[in-house]
Amino acid sequence: MNRVLLFNPRSARYKPRIPNSILSIAASIEGLYDYVIVDGNMETDPWEKIAAYLADGSFGYFGCTCMPGPQLKQAIPISKKIRDLFPRVRTIWGGYFPSNQSSAVLNSGYIDFVVNGPGERTFPALLDALENNKPYELIHNLIYKQGDRIIKTPKDELYDPDELPPLPYAKLNSFYPIPRYLGKTYLGTKTIAYHSSMGCPFKCSFCAVVPIYNARWRGKSAQLIYNDIKYLKENFGGNAIEFHDNNFFVSEKRTVEFARLIKEENMTWWGEGRIDTIDKYSDESLALMRESGCKMIFFGAETGNDEILKKMDKGGTQTAASIKAFAERIRKFDIIPEYSFVLGTPADTAEQVMKQIDQDIAFIKEIKQINPDTEIIIYVYSPVPTEGSEMYQQVLNSGFHFPQKLEDWISPHWESFDLRKNPLTPWLTPEMINKIKDFETVLNGYYPTASDIRLTNLKKKVLRNIASLRYKAGLYKMPYELKALQVLWKYRQPEIEGF
Repeated sequence: MNRVLLFNPRSARYKPRIPNSILSIAASIEGLYDYVIVDGNMETDPWEKIAAYLADGSFGYFGCTCMPGPQLKQAIPISKKIRDLFPRVRTIWGGYFPSNQSSAVLNSGYIDFVVNGPGERTFPALLDALENNKPYELIHNLIYKQGDRIIKTPKDELYDPDELPPLPYAKLNSFYPIPRYLGKTYLGTKTIAYHSSMGCPFKCSFCAVVPIYNARWRGKSAQLIYNDIKYLKENFGGNAIEFHDNNFFVSEKRTVEFARLIKEENMTWWGEGRIDTIDKYSDESLALMRESGCKMIFFGAETGNDEILKKMDKGGTQTAASIKAFAERIRKFDIIPEYSFVLGTPADTAEQVMKQIDQDIAFIKEIKQINPDTEIIIYVYSPVPTEGSEMYQQVLNSGFHFPQKLEDWISPHWESFDLRKNPLTPWLTPEMINKIKDFETVLNGYYPTASDIRLTNLKKKVLRNIASLRYKAGLYKMPYELKALQVLWKYRQPEIEGF
């Protein structure tokens, strides 16, 4: 039986974190196939280890999880080398990038299959088909080439996370000591990265999750989440948690149950949610969350323009008024709201685009007046291929298109695109991009992020004093003095580097 090599490419944005996606796939083949894990975040040169493994001829499969952006810088050249040097090895990619850009991936000639969404059943079924020369056309969540055609099999129902096998932490620890994954962050000295659910029940038009999960969500039970966290705390010293779910707070009942369980563990935690969902939580639930260690929650505020919120298909009841009201409400519970905004959405004219950028800047400043503790994350709008979306159709009509050749995705400007900092969209001019970036620099000077644990109070005071006149007077252009200090002090941007 062929062995399996599972690879987690390096993400230059973040510190090493427990590779939950690869562990999920490893769990699905535990006891069925012999496998090894190579984590690009833990290797100076992962190719050396990968080549050494493949050289003995016992490996038949290379499984790679891949997000857009920095991970492609390792995933693409390594997959290409494997096809050149070890042509018998079948290469299987999974993750948001190949699911959304499957044509470019499969037309590369060196990637054989894409797992389209959850792979806990698809991956072992595919291995079984390839090992035993069985047909794989009926395996769900699969994309592959048949001649010149791209074949997509039907999507499976979301799996119940409680019925999936437990993550093989002990096996991971045999390859890389788990304490090395528990980094010092704003939340704690040994922060656990954890993924407790799949999908999201909403269909925001700019979100990469939507084409994969199609407004579906399934969450692991609070008890099983607690069991995993307790294990990582007791065995490896974890003392804080980052929940990397697309939407951790869908179920108030689950959140409250978890908060009650984790409360006695004295652990700080963070997750992502929606304003209009958590605003429906009772005051008692929010108070319990804070008592249990919930310190900060990430929210997609997106914009202060109600018309654009509708175009974004935000769904629910989120409006500019509700965004402001919630910032005020959550302050009472000492939970920091981390609001992300997407500036530079498409419009019919350049004047309309610039006007909307100005309006969003004014709205952000209004939010900071209401709740100065609100953390502001600024992105530049980057298109996501969401069929049926009015906004994405507007993007296509503008002449924008994604790279058709896989290698083009690792050029510097497309990497920046995937960080949502350099969108390459035809309706945004350099003047607009500069305005967004300059405002962001001044904002980060006047309100330095609380999540940068290296930034001393003295440095924050210096930044705020220098940025004060610019922020209050709206003089954002060319803030070179602030940029110089932020570079000198290695100012940390959570949207790029994490906590």
